[in-house]
Amino acid sequence: MARLVYTVLASLDGYVADKAGNFDWAAPCDEVHSFVNELERSVGTYLYGRRLFEVMAVWQDIKGSEHDRDVVHEYAAIWRAAKKVVYSTTLPEVTTANTRLDRVFDPHRVRSMVATLERDVSVGGPTLAAQALHAGIVDDIHVFTIPIVVGGGTSCWPAGVRLALELCAQDRFADGTVHHHYRTRLGG
Repeated sequence: MARLVYTVLASLDGYVADKAGNFDWAAPCDEVHSFVNELERSVGTYLYGRRLFEVMAVWQDIKGSEHDRDVVHEYAAIWRAAKKVVYSTTLPEVTTANTRLDRVFDPHRVRSMVATLERDVSVGGPTLAAQALHAGIVDDIHVFTIPIVVGGGTSCWPAGVRLALELCAQDRFADGTVHHHYRTRLGG
């Protein structure tokens, strides 16, 4: 059975973007990118809010050149092969392959969908993930902590959610990034 997974790259103080909306400081080095690619191989469907989908849609058209890194080509292929569901009331249409547009995020419908799939489902973006976390339907959380403090911005964690987590794995990378894999413990 598939699992619903929230994967996030965040500053040490818990932000996915700084006060100005920048997240260039979170660009992974090749070692981290390769690790992320391995995690993403188990994902068959991505769930996105409008903003993250617009950021991620560039992966549809990355053709690459001899100057691009192999990890970039690899991730682009993983992303293009997966199904995508975009939740938005304002986006008029989606223009990437294997993508559908839903107007409302329904946690019960998402949980039912996950239960029928063999490959994992990734919920992306802090706003959409907040809905899944509030509903208690997230099974796994992967946090990549970037060694920077940005002092404010968009938090990776929603206010008002309490989660009991079990640490499953931790990994350190040469650039100082740290990965923690947690499994949620329902009722915590």
